[in-house]
Amino acid sequence: MDPLEPLAQLPGVPEAVAEARRAVDRLYGHRVMRRRAAEVTSESALRGARASAALDGADWPLEEVRRRTDFGGDPQARTVGAALRLNAEAGQLLGTWRHSPLQVLARLHLLAAGDLGRGQGSSQDPARDQGQDPSQDPARDQGQGRAQAFGQGADAVAGRPRQGAEQPAELFGPELPAAEGVAAPGTAAAVAPVYRLPPAPGADEAAARLDGLAQLLVSRGGKKHPNERTAPALVVAAIVHGELMTLRPFGTHNGLVARAAQRVVLIAEGLDPQAICPLEVGLAELGTEAYRNALGGYAAGTAEGMALWLTHCAAALRLGVRESTAVCEAMQRGMV
Repeated sequence: MDPLEPLAQLPGVPEAVAEARRAVDRLYGHRVMRRRAAEVTSESALRGARASAALDGADWPLEEVRRRTDFGGDPQARTVGAALRLNAEAGQLLGTWRHSPLQVLARLHLLAAGDLGRGQGSSQDPARDQGQDPSQDPARDQGQGRAQAFGQGADAVAGRPRQGAEQPAELFGPELPAAEGVAAPGTAAAVAPVYRLPPAPGADEAAARLDGLAQLLVSRGGKKHPNERTAPALVVAAIVHGELMTLRPFGTHNGLVARAAQRVVLIAEGLDPQAICPLEVGLAELGTEAYRNALGGYAAGTAEGMALWLTHCAAALRLGVRESTAVCEAMQRGMV
């Protein structure tokens, strides 16, 4: 049995996952998707990147993100540029993800680090950094195991996990309030559960758990028995997201990388193959406080905490679907 499948049976999770799945299916059935799917995909990537950057501390208006071409100036601009690069390349990493998730995570962190990680020769324009086939990445040829996945050398801080006493940067920027009329799962309860997100584990523990996550993901690949029960795509994506946010394996950009990895999983697992459901938008609309609290539930590892995290991700996905549905409606009316 899929080791993640029991998590899909936690209280409230089957209903939340099913509701999110129905919302995704309705979006894919929208008539605009028959002829303008590529435009919806591009708009989803843009809006998802804007939201992910906002959670990381660069809360720019959508039109400013759309208008800008230079993302190499101040720290906020670099954060927005990083989020755009990640979402632009997420769909190109599926083949590698299925057999080497660690290699994809290294690639995602390299993309996020941008100029800061690659030295003076890199472009400040995210568009010029898109489209590289990871199979052509020199890091593939460096040694075996973790060395092959993450690379080595004097300039290997970008694309490799923390080492020794290195500590990760803060996960979140300034608090984003929940959008008006949006309530996170659990907040309507008489006594809403409150969890504390613990500090990141040390580099050695983070590396060991990251290896374990990669092995689990690879083991889920291959042919399945017709009667084998497998975890829904949303559950798998939420576990990858939650584990990366909890471990904070890199020195910087852990939030951006975790949300991009979740996007990769949703595409690879077939729930959102055209990447039109910007879950990041939902995370931002639910607000930083609810996001952190749900992550604390994941880190606690209890049934109640895990259920809170999984239903939080399901709620975020439904809000992302709502965003793209509004885009489709605007296209249908000729407004876009």
